[in-house]
Amino acid sequence: MKAFSVQELDAFFKSLEPDYDVRVPVSRHDGTRTLGAPGDGPLALAGGVVPSRITNVFFPHLEAVLAAGGDGITMPSPLAKPLFVAGLTAQDADCLEFIDRFFAAAPADDVYMRRRSGAVVACVSGRCGAGGEFLKIAGGKSDLELIGDGANYILASYTETGNALARRIRGGAPVSEAALGKLGEESDALAADGLRLIQAASKLLMENKVPDEFWQKITNRCIACTSCNLACPSCTCFDVFDRKAADGIVERWRLWDSCQLDGFMREASGHNPMGAERQRTHRRIHHRLAADVIKWGHITCYLCGRCDMVCPTGIGIKAVCRELVQEYGAA
Repeated sequence: MKAFSVQELDAFFKSLEPDYDVRVPVSRHDGTRTLGAPGDGPLALAGGVVPSRITNVFFPHLEAVLAAGGDGITMPSPLAKPLFVAGLTAQDADCLEFIDRFFAAAPADDVYMRRRSGAVVACVSGRCGAGGEFLKIAGGKSDLELIGDGANYILASYTETGNALARRIRGGAPVSEAALGKLGEESDALAADGLRLIQAASKLLMENKVPDEFWQKITNRCIACTSCNLACPSCTCFDVFDRKAADGIVERWRLWDSCQLDGFMREASGHNPMGAERQRTHRRIHHRLAADVIKWGHITCYLCGRCDMVCPTGIGIKAVCRELVQEYGAA
């Protein structure tokens, strides 16, 4: 096993471009980080979660589904190259595992699978979080993992594809099993306060111990900016619309939707089963912590922290759960 410098990894990512559509964390001119192609900006593996919804490489904000015209229905062409995506945290890998399961459930979503099939995923963990925070080691939830040791990144591979790609990287310095084991111990020792918090909130919701008054209080602080949905890597809701293109072709597109918008569940008749903002605010939390427990068998908030980071009024999911448990947890 070897550790590689940022420069060596940058060269490695660039070497993959003939075979993959490569997306890695890069720095923008203003210092923020996003996913981009190598060369779009300096490689920025360190810094914690990439602020935007990192799963959008597989589930884009706006995407063509099909086109219909005189020649019948035309589906999007296969991708020219499979995706290679680096920069997911362990929590992001959990999110991706869930939306893979969601879109693969019968009938499988072929639009999603078109991008996901054959894709390679690399997590980033270790001593490379924001402000030096230690990021949990994903350990086998991806094809490759880059584990920061404070100076370089230890490359771990978990799949046949990951092993094959690991053999292509040049340079590096040998790393002892003891050094890797110490990082593993540091990862295992990370506090689980956030998980205990949402589990406690989930229990209260499942037991119907949270009154409508609480949701109205949270609703009064919501400005329906939809930042929480736009940032959440496990959000899967989308709307579908048709548009007339040139030469009599009609295109069907799908666009991310938000459960915080008034028209989210409005029917063609005009009836809206979630016409009240309080209902939509309740749904945003209940969906993750209770309804999905019934449907999928587990909570579908993976504590990536993005909604809490982007919410301008302080009602991200962890913040709401904290208030909820403080007010009703002793009951």
